[in-house]
Amino acid sequence: MSYKQHLQKDKHLALLLEEDTHILVKRKNTAIRLIASIISQQLSTQVAKIIFTRFLDLYGGKEPSCDKVLATDPLLLKGIGLSNAKVNYVQNVAQFFKENKITDAQLYKMSPEEVIELLTQIKGVGRWTVEMLLMFSLGHEDVFAVDDLGIQQAMIRLYKIKYESKKELREKMIKKSQSWAPYKTYACLHLWKWKDTKAPV
Repeated sequence: MSYKQHLQKDKHLALLLEEDTHILVKRKNTAIRLIASIISQQLSTQVAKIIFTRFLDLYGGKEPSCDKVLATDPLLLKGIGLSNAKVNYVQNVAQFFKENKITDAQLYKMSPEEVIELLTQIKGVGRWTVEMLLMFSLGHEDVFAVDDLGIQQAMIRLYKIKYESKKELREKMIKKSQSWAPYKTYACLHLWKWKDTKAPV
């Protein structure tokens, strides 16, 4: 059964599935993927792209090793548009991956919760950041980004969710998402696409 056949059982979500079929890919150099996520926090996609390109330009346009990131003068990182906090977080990621000898192969084999538990030990890396890594770099099919603002907005509109508190909203969202397993990531991808292109305001 394809993910679309499974997700069509949710009649609201079924309306969003006519668009593209999403394909998840495993990407290499997870430390740099995580650094890219940190750079993009609280920025528009366009601005994040510009700053990440500047980051790569510091290393001749290539993705650096953790050693190279750690050897980079913090003032150079500030110079590309990173805040003091983000400079620290970027170097924290490089330090953590180096000290713990974390490899892509090791992360591919771990469950989403194990990856979240491991990487949220890094100061500056929260659950949402690791969820994005799980979806877009490690290729996990069953991740639900309940705290993502775009997913929240899309689900409130699509399911006409009424709620009194953030806690109640989270609970209702999690309940709705349970029927999507084991394809929650794909549901999120379609919700994001719908919100950005088709969702009524």
